[in-house]
Amino acid sequence: MGVDPYGGRYDDTEASTVVKARYMEDDEGQTAKVAGRIVLLRDIGKLIFMTLRDREGTIQVGLSRKMLGDQWALAKKLELGDIVGCAGNLGKTRTGEITVWGIDGGLTFLSKCLSQPPEKFHGLADVDQRYRQRYVDLWANPEVMERFRTRCAIINTIRDILVGKGFLEVETPMMQSIAGGAAAQPFVTHHNSLGLDLYLRISPELFLKRLLVGGMERVFEINRNFRNEGLSRQHNPEFTMIELYQAYADYYVMMDLTEELICRCAEAHCESLQVEFFGKQVDLTGPWRRAKYADLLLEHSGCDITDIAALRAKARSLEIDESGMDDLIVVNEVWEATVEDHLVNPTFVMDYPAPLCPLTRRKPEDPTVAERFELFVCGMELANAYTELNDPDVQEENFRIQLKGQEDTMATMDTDFIDALKYGMPPAGGLGIGIDRLVMLLTGASTIRDVVLFPLLKPKVPKQEQV
Repeated sequence: MGVDPYGGRYDDTEASTVVKARYMEDDEGQTAKVAGRIVLLRDIGKLIFMTLRDREGTIQVGLSRKMLGDQWALAKKLELGDIVGCAGNLGKTRTGEITVWGIDGGLTFLSKCLSQPPEKFHGLADVDQRYRQRYVDLWANPEVMERFRTRCAIINTIRDILVGKGFLEVETPMMQSIAGGAAAQPFVTHHNSLGLDLYLRISPELFLKRLLVGGMERVFEINRNFRNEGLSRQHNPEFTMIELYQAYADYYVMMDLTEELICRCAEAHCESLQVEFFGKQVDLTGPWRRAKYADLLLEHSGCDITDIAALRAKARSLEIDESGMDDLIVVNEVWEATVEDHLVNPTFVMDYPAPLCPLTRRKPEDPTVAERFELFVCGMELANAYTELNDPDVQEENFRIQLKGQEDTMATMDTDFIDALKYGMPPAGGLGIGIDRLVMLLTGASTIRDVVLFPLLKPKVPKQEQV
């Protein structure tokens, strides 16, 4: 037919929502130009009705043999999934639906869909296929597109709030010569020219703190971290975090900031501060509960944090093999097993055992306790924050204790970070919030795969290899 099935530039289109919003009932001279994918097609002889889906929604296009003229033959070739543009007159059908009526020369073929779209366009239902073919999932399931639009809006809201408070958005290295800033297994890569092994970062923390030393008193970064760990409904090996640092603050300031950020996101992007998550009703109305780690352990396990014998007995009763564990690991295993599920509404868990927190300032009145909190919602950790340790001697000693017994691993002390602290880092509060988990909470998603565009999946086994 002389028509390029993979057309080119198509200017001056309007989003479907804009066209519908500006339609005037009694104005006969209105025109519109739209483009999108055909998600519904009804051919009734001399009349074709199509529903086009664009970035914001859907709009109906009507094509008639009389109005299209020479383009009618092209219209009869259209199929579900094709991407087309249409310019024409704007009106309403007898059923009251706002419709763009194509005119002669107004139909433009933009891209041919060769693969079979989901049956009847009721949506792509197979969960595994949805994750593997997100490019279909997005246009076959409107709620999926809306969730990712909301994700983008949440990130923009956080960014706007922080910039309004005088924070600078920065970028720090993704490839690092030393894997530091968190306790996690890194991904290893290699720089050919330098002959140097590098690590995909597990955290930007130590680089952001270097910027505090340099005089950037309020900094944040929204970017990826990489941890070579397992998959679950809360874990993807690459994930997005916001990490920020504020000079002259502490973990109480970070609590206030965390609550403000999340509540303002909920106010902007949820129907109310009452949301449903993991099948439970969560009330985000502030102020949020603040509870000490040791107090929660005693409340839910019945064990005092100093009674190691009782905690080991409790661990055995929970079928935790504690025989080869350090005392502190036993404490934390029992805490996670007995406490987390009870933390439904937002709860700041404060004052962790100091040895669990090598980058955190200790409480002056009790050096066994670190000024750290984690925020939990429905048993899921959502944020982590410290009053930052800025004493280079204490930091170096903490690193040495942390590395003891790990001589046969990749763990290495970041001596340059110690050198940076020796120039003087201001007292500061630091905060990390998992963006993926926050979006899960605010959109009611039950798994992290629903809020990551392209989650990591096991390779698909070809059908001939399946048993």
